[in-house]
Amino acid sequence: SSCEHKLNFKKSKEVCLSYIQDAMLQKQWKRAAEFLTFYVESLEKDFSRQDVNPSEMIWRIGAEILWHHSHGSVKEFNSFIEQMKILSVKRYLKVCLEHVFHLLCHGLIDEAYQTLSLAESWRFGEQTAVQDKEIKLIQAYRGLLDYYSWSKKKNILLEYGECQDGFDDLSVEQEMHSCFRKAAVNLKEIIKVPGVWDLFVKCYVDLLEFYGAHNEARQVLNEYAYNSKFPANPNAHVYLYEFLKRHGESKKSLISALKILHDIVPSHELMIDFNTMLQKSKKRKNRRLGLEVIFAALDYAGWKENVKAWSCLARQVKQIVISEKHLDWIKQEWNSRKDWWPAFHFSRYLAKRNWQKNESLSYEKALVAGILLGKECKYFKYVSHQGCKAQMKRFRVLKKFVNKHSLVYLRISG
Repeated sequence: SSCEHKLNFKKSKEVCLSYIQDAMLQKQWKRAAEFLTFYVESLEKDFSRQDVNPSEMIWRIGAEILWHHSHGSVKEFNSFIEQMKILSVKRYLKVCLEHVFHLLCHGLIDEAYQTLSLAESWRFGEQTAVQDKEIKLIQAYRGLLDYYSWSKKKNILLEYGECQDGFDDLSVEQEMHSCFRKAAVNLKEIIKVPGVWDLFVKCYVDLLEFYGAHNEARQVLNEYAYNSKFPANPNAHVYLYEFLKRHGESKKSLISALKILHDIVPSHELMIDFNTMLQKSKKRKNRRLGLEVIFAALDYAGWKENVKAWSCLARQVKQIVISEKHLDWIKQEWNSRKDWWPAFHFSRYLAKRNWQKNESLSYEKALVAGILLGKECKYFKYVSHQGCKAQMKRFRVLKKFVNKHSLVYLRISG
């Protein structure tokens, strides 16, 4: 019956798709291509007239297979993608972008630029909000390629300017300015749309900085970082911080930028810089925040063997212990960690491994371990013993320091 035929056809399609998926997961690209061919042929015989449009599935699977297939070529991919543009009219612009990425991966810059230019002038039916956004994305990538051309021209001018006195190639300079204008227009438009546009923002800011438009560049970065319509994005605050640092802005501005980055990503590599700035501050609340920042960073496995981080923590802990002021700061941070940090950071196994790999790391960690867990801590005992055994003066000093301030451990542990 017709109903039975539709059911069997649906099952066979699902089985075929599962075979394709399995082949792709196992990187059997030839096998996946064969199954995709069967899948397309079966669709041509589909008389069920279902509303499901499989063109996007074929486009995405086919593009992936051709990218990895050992016998795949740019010519074959171009042929496939042109067919997809005809089949997927409503997805034409997305398919064009896929085409552009493939061309760029093969270093075909001019062909990619031409594809973007053709796509920009394409329209289908009435202009919709979705089409408008996709057109802006097409224009933005064209702006990115204009930026690439501008950067090449700029490097030529800088190179010749250094090598030959009096070099003045007006044609190259004019081409550079032309690329700048085209790139700036398109990049400026895309970053008005709420979204994550890291690469576009970086390129646009680079253009503005080169031509001395520092205020406009700062405005762009502020908008990208602080506009509530944009999604939370750590990189936005990194770019703003780096810009402020390049232009010698005040410590207050730098701290403000990194404070938000800390709230979003407490394990970011810039937390070392943040901690250092906070420790040099005369404000007590900043120094308190500095201790919080470095403790939070060391909560993450990626920081376990970061010598700079342990050095920052050891230095601040030592200063607090010597002054006997603000021991409550250490106590507050330690209370939420005393149940899991000993096994996470201060086991005897880690002591042996750290000592074998990096003595400086062992030293900094041993100081912190001795203060937080006392002189009976396994990590401190092993490292201090090895250091004294190797007749290293700083380890003898370390042992004396922890023994002298052993009461601090009792006060911190409560």
